Amino acid sequence: MINQLRLSLFGILLCIPCFAQKKAIEKDLLQLNTLFSDHMVLQQNTNVAFWGIYTPNKKVTVSGSWGKITTTIANAQGHWKLNLETPKAGGPFKVEIETDKHSKTLTDIMIGEVWLASGQSNMEMTLRGWPPNDIIDNSEEEIAKADYPEIRMFTVIKQLSLDPENALTGNWKISSPETTGDFSASAYFFARKLHKTLNVPIGIIHSSWGGTPAESWTSNQAINEIGDFDDILKKLDDISDHKEESDWFSKWETASVPLDDKGWDKLAFYDNELKQIQYNDSQWDDMYLPGRFDDIVKGDFDGVMWFRKIINIENIDSDYTLSIGAVDDMDVIYINGQKIGSYAGISYANTKREYKIPKSFLNKGDNTIAIRAIDVGGPGLFKGPMLLDNQAGSKVSLSGNWKSKMVAEIYKNKFYFYGIDKLDLSKRAISIKLNPGIPSVLYNAMIHPLIPYTIKGAIWYQGEANVGRAEQYQRLFPAMIKDWRTQWNYDFPFYFVQIAPFQYHGNNDVSLDQSQKLREAQRHALKTKYTGMVVTLDIGNFNNIHPSNKQDVGRRLARLALANDYGKPIVPSGPLFKSLKVVEQKMILDFDYTGSGLMAKGDLLGFEIAGTDKNYVYANAKIVDNKIELSASAISKPMYVRYGWKNKAVPSLFNIEGLPASSFISE
Repeated sequence: MINQLRLSLFGILLCIPCFAQKKAIEKDLLQLNTLFSDHMVLQQNTNVAFWGIYTPNKKVTVSGSWGKITTTIANAQGHWKLNLETPKAGGPFKVEIETDKHSKTLTDIMIGEVWLASGQSNMEMTLRGWPPNDIIDNSEEEIAKADYPEIRMFTVIKQLSLDPENALTGNWKISSPETTGDFSASAYFFARKLHKTLNVPIGIIHSSWGGTPAESWTSNQAINEIGDFDDILKKLDDISDHKEESDWFSKWETASVPLDDKGWDKLAFYDNELKQIQYNDSQWDDMYLPGRFDDIVKGDFDGVMWFRKIINIENIDSDYTLSIGAVDDMDVIYINGQKIGSYAGISYANTKREYKIPKSFLNKGDNTIAIRAIDVGGPGLFKGPMLLDNQAGSKVSLSGNWKSKMVAEIYKNKFYFYGIDKLDLSKRAISIKLNPGIPSVLYNAMIHPLIPYTIKGAIWYQGEANVGRAEQYQRLFPAMIKDWRTQWNYDFPFYFVQIAPFQYHGNNDVSLDQSQKLREAQRHALKTKYTGMVVTLDIGNFNNIHPSNKQDVGRRLARLALANDYGKPIVPSGPLFKSLKVVEQKMILDFDYTGSGLMAKGDLLGFEIAGTDKNYVYANAKIVDNKIELSASAISKPMYVRYGWKNKAVPSLFNIEGLPASSFISE
């Protein structure tokens, strides 16, 4: 599934519990969850949770510059938690955290509405998009006008864990043309609509990972209750001790992995030595490019590889262009020791590379190309073609064997530097590699550390990774919603996006468990209280699982919140099937959320009816008294109905507000 299947930054290795808590206690250090930092947004008109670690049995005081103060005592294990009353929306404010030995001030704090945004790639997809294939409508214009200092987003850095974690990595960013390109597009448009309508600060905690199933976001307790994942949970219980793995990585120098694309330009991995023409790479391994380069050690590899190749160029009368189909994830390229360009940052993983090479950089005859490539998750690869050419028509293929060497590896959010000497990788003991499809690993690492940060509600965009398991999803998804509410200890609103039509498996066969059945499972999740669903039948892309119109996704999510939680007199949703009755040979359908009335865009198509045999035929449909009347000459006693029952469903039924009806089946 293109980008969402790329396992991304910092996460595919097993998360081993750290000793930060013990160290904090031993050194009388005050430790706060990363969420509590400058620029954060707190929920208005409530008692918000603050928590952290300090010396056991010592007092911790938290005060807000709006005039509220509260105190607690750290327990015997050093944990403390308290609640601080917040005023109505406003700011900026300050928050002071004080102990007998410490005073920490958080500044530029806004008070407003806080929402959690989660799911898979369609929630993860940034406002900048993932060019060239996965783009956001009017992306450049939207980024340029994204000057909303009262909209803030905390993006949780990706991580996996077998056990519930308390710590996480991320930071609050203020919406601006410089920052918003890295925001979740769907969450940003949701926040923007709320902000413009309510005129209050909006905080989004964004925690998502492309290509991930719902079970990964569900706690182990809830997964055990469902019972469908017993086999894989048993295997995880049998995992052996990971001491050998820790010992291996403890030997090497480290550097932190950048939190955003801007930090990658500052990194170097032996560039001064390995870019040089005279460097002796004769002892390096051979590797064929284009192709994957990450499958070189036991278990998957994420880190830094160098590649070198000598090529012959006879015609140097004009400048050349070096072209690569793409590099997953990033690269720096040198010709004869001189840098010709780079793509630094994970957002460029699918971007075609074209580097201009001045003829002055080239030698007639042998030339040395050196490429430093970084893979941060999933398949690290070079996509073809790989080619040098000039305007005179000279072409030199770069496909073939290259000299290759691994010089650094990513493990638990750090680079471990192996150096440029020969390294015996046979001693590298990797006992297990996790992946984000395993039950509970994302809940443990990316949701649990957020609890109990006070949120108004949650928005969710996921389901594509569970297509083919609709019956299970109908039980799993409501269980996940209930699970999160149980963990937070209150029934916050939960609004989700129904997956868009897409050509799954290249087949429209309705006998297959594909997207129409998953959409139906999502519709049934509306039986769970305080939920709402955004329908996207009209804004999907049959040929791309990442539709470009995230503006309407965000606005429709906001409609649900504005209508249900903020008392705005608007229709929250498109029509949802409510009931049916049969009158002679006709079937009469009633709908919720008809708004100002039902309407058709074009011909009213996509309705099918069936008798007791469930052999469906297309029905004639018309709107009568704000209901749908169906008939088909081939069905004398209609009993069942379905609408939009295809992977590539085309919507025709809307309310006058312009919101589409969901696909459905009455069986």
